[in-house]
Amino acid sequence: MEEGYNGLPFKMSTIPNFIGGEWRTSAAERLPILNPASGEVLAEVPLSSRDEVVAAIQAASAAFPGWRRMPVTDRIQFLFRLKARMEDQFEELARTITLECGKTLAESRGELRRAVENVEVACGAPILTQGYVSEDIAAGIDELMIRQPLGVCAIIAPFNFPGMIPFWFLPYAIAAGNTVVVKPSERVPMTMAKILTILEEIGLPKGVVNGVNGGRAAVDTLLDHPDVQAISFVGSSQVARHVYARAAAAGKRVQCQGGAKNPIVIAPDADVETTTAVVADSAFGCAGQRCLAASMAVLVGGARASFRESLREAAASRVTGSGLDAVQMGPVISAASKQRVEGLIGRAEADGARVTVDGRAPVITNFERGFFVRPTILEQLPWESDVARTEIFGPVLSLHEAETLDAALEIINRGEYGNMACLFTSSGDLARRFRSEADVGNVGINTGVAAPMAFFPFSGARGSFFGDLHGQGRDAFEFFTKEKVIVERWPRAVSRMF
Repeated sequence: MEEGYNGLPFKMSTIPNFIGGEWRTSAAERLPILNPASGEVLAEVPLSSRDEVVAAIQAASAAFPGWRRMPVTDRIQFLFRLKARMEDQFEELARTITLECGKTLAESRGELRRAVENVEVACGAPILTQGYVSEDIAAGIDELMIRQPLGVCAIIAPFNFPGMIPFWFLPYAIAAGNTVVVKPSERVPMTMAKILTILEEIGLPKGVVNGVNGGRAAVDTLLDHPDVQAISFVGSSQVARHVYARAAAAGKRVQCQGGAKNPIVIAPDADVETTTAVVADSAFGCAGQRCLAASMAVLVGGARASFRESLREAAASRVTGSGLDAVQMGPVISAASKQRVEGLIGRAEADGARVTVDGRAPVITNFERGFFVRPTILEQLPWESDVARTEIFGPVLSLHEAETLDAALEIINRGEYGNMACLFTSSGDLARRFRSEADVGNVGINTGVAAPMAFFPFSGARGSFFGDLHGQGRDAFEFFTKEKVIVERWPRAVSRMF
């Protein structure tokens, strides 16, 4: 297709659905897609009807028999082509992420690189979908396990990583022989539209991957429809619980990544300069809108004196503005999100916290209509305040104190969430204890964002994950395949030939 409105791969200002290899314009109600830095309307996205979502499911169902019978070595050829085209269009895709999501170009490039890495790992499907066999489990009897695809799989993606998170699932699902319906966030559908265009251009068979836009009604249709065999979801814990319960009740395989309240523990022996820089990047990178963003820093013992001022300075000096400019942090996703984050800062202050670096109501020259909140530091936030337990999902870091590592671990393990916890120290003994005893899915030692590589699972615990198998790597292939065990007996035949 020729490039059209605002760099979109079609000549229309409304994002169409991609169903059965065709772009279809929806007649449903539309929402504006806003550039978070400027408030400018980039395009419109439809809230697709149930019938439109069902059409996408039916297209995926129709494509499944032929796709699953295609040899896995042939299926992954499409992934090789997908990787090559994503590399060719890397800068254009990164720019689209920044336009609709607001993060800096450097952050968009990093996100997209992780997406490409997942395509690379999924190309290992010929090995990673293998079963196993035991000969002669009894006299003349063999037993084997084979992996087979599930059928139609749905991916429900969030707004904060429109280029990466769908790729925790999509390449693995299709490499394993499944067909897919993707529903991107209605706030950021442009990146997925470009990905779907690439899949069309590389000749992926029609119906193998379909894209529908929409809100809760679209999600519930995917959760309820009997042809959808598996659901992959990333979003808030509240919605994750809804998705997990409703899809599981319908007999589907489900993996749901939820919210987080990620603590970073700073020991007295941590290097001040390096630790401060890494913690600031964790807390304020992507405007704090990532599930691995540091939400609280627990200063242990003597770290209280050495780190308070350095963290304040790092927050106050962070350059904020449009992600297309030379800045360190962009806006939050929407006016509602800005209002929510600033409201939580105000609530923390009312509960007794000191706002030692205040990022509310900033004025960004030339971007006065943007949805900006500057980095914010909260101190002396009472544990009784619900803000101490709430996922703020914005550039806000609260500082807390603990006398010992044991006290810090107690803070981590009593929390509702269990996505990530990090420790900064020069002690191998402390690090070993921390990684063993912190009840979270992803642990960082002297790193502020413990983001797993594509060949490791993106883990999570407690209120941060609902399910058994995670996205990425071996877990993804296990999630997107079912095991079939076969017991064979072949009695020795008397043949006239021998």
